Amino acid sequence: MKVDLKPNEVVVKAGDSRHINGKGDVEGKLILTNQRVYFKSPQDTSYNMEIMPSDIEEVIFFNTGMFSSNGLNIVTKKGCELKFRIKQRNAWGKAINQMY
Repeated sequence: MKVDLKPNEVVVKAGDSRHINGKGDVEGKLILTNQRVYFKSPQDTSYNMEIMPSDIEEVIFFNTGMFSSNGLNIVTKKGCELKFRIKQRNAWGKAINQMY
């Protein structure tokens, strides 16, 4: 999967993820750069998104199952909740929190 990076943009973290949208999970990759957060889906490009640090209000952890501590919720300043299942969510949350 290829992401077009802007000048001076560097990938900090990338990992397999699932976007939880209420209609079913969409598989893809969550990509964190030094300038933004991307979600890219090879199966459904309508779910591809770019989240700028200036748009992030907060990052919230949640459990996706009784013992599954892998939920990451990025809340935007417009009130939109973007929920993802991702491994190592604590490291992801910490890295995203350092951006805004």
